[in-house]
Amino acid sequence: MSDRQHGAASGLTSRQVFLMALTCALAVSAIYYHQPLLPQIADSFSISPTRGNLIATITQLGYASGLLLFVPLADSFQPRKLATVAIVGNAVALLACAVAPSFPLLVVSSFVVGVTAITAQIIIPSASGMASPERRGRTVGMLLGGLSSGVLLARTLSGFVGAHFGWRAMFVSAAGFDLALIAVVARLPDAENLAALRYRDLMLSLVSLIRTEPALRISIATGFLAFGAFSAFWATLATLLAQPPYQFGPATVGAFGLVGLIGLVASPSIGTLVDRVHPSLVSASGALTVSLSFLLVATGAMHLSWLLASVVLLDLGNRTAFVANQARIYSLRPEARGRLNTAFMVSYFVGGAAGAAMGGIGAQHGGWLGLAAVGAVLALLALVTSFLGYRMAFVTTATDEP
Repeated sequence: MSDRQHGAASGLTSRQVFLMALTCALAVSAIYYHQPLLPQIADSFSISPTRGNLIATITQLGYASGLLLFVPLADSFQPRKLATVAIVGNAVALLACAVAPSFPLLVVSSFVVGVTAITAQIIIPSASGMASPERRGRTVGMLLGGLSSGVLLARTLSGFVGAHFGWRAMFVSAAGFDLALIAVVARLPDAENLAALRYRDLMLSLVSLIRTEPALRISIATGFLAFGAFSAFWATLATLLAQPPYQFGPATVGAFGLVGLIGLVASPSIGTLVDRVHPSLVSASGALTVSLSFLLVATGAMHLSWLLASVVLLDLGNRTAFVANQARIYSLRPEARGRLNTAFMVSYFVGGAAGAAMGGIGAQHGGWLGLAAVGAVLALLALVTSFLGYRMAFVTTATDEP
């Protein structure tokens, strides 16, 4: 038996988990490079900051589309091979962004960047299936830690590169990272127990999964709302910080991402907590933390230290809800983890796109207070949904008892 097959059969080794986490980090970065650069991009095309924020919304919608159209294939094809095709397509789309001569063409290219930046969501459900049940939450937490480190890398690096070399240079560099990622993906283990389903049947089964799995529906609703709040903040932050009293450039805005290192360190512990506590309670604590973060965002124009604290709480809360929701859905049907992940992540990034749009509108009309109002409402709705999920699970357990 090869090392690759042995890893799939007996659980993942620490080295394999590390390689998967690295893959997630590099792959997801592609959909976040633009965030600190939005004011710079808007200036280069002589458009308003609000219109420039369209890039954030379109990229999230592209990502949701890629998840819907291609991630279900991970239940029938080797994830390693599927990821390689996606990475090559992503590199081409990033280069198209770098040379885009007009804003409409940049929008189209950004959509394709989102569609092809799906490698992490191919890898994570596959790894969940390979992990032993008692370590599934921790493994998912570590992979999501890698995912989050990619987000931090993207924001911090793009801010620095944009400030010194321009926003186009960042997209060229990102395409180079993709090419390096192919060598990492080639070393990932094979998945077992792949489903022998045609593409049409895979897609139709998504509807059946959503209809028959109430826990999946709760995760979908909670993820939509929590990430909508998270995305509202980050898609709008660069625009607000570029205005008085701060007037920060892209490098400084990108450095805000480093504050999220605190939440990054906590990811494995969050996964361990999910292994021990009901996911809805963990998700509720995450939503509550996000809600509290937006109380501090409301003071963003007056207290920079409070704004930094809000970034810590926002990142930690969103990460907590995300790990809880994904660990919950991966426990439902082992043979359908790719499709379960698709249903969840499509709604998650549609929520991100909606949050980015609503955050931009809120900031345009109400500044920091407007952004805080949008984020707080979304987070509180996520909190209510999490408690509904716990109540539903409690009632189901009580009904099943003799």
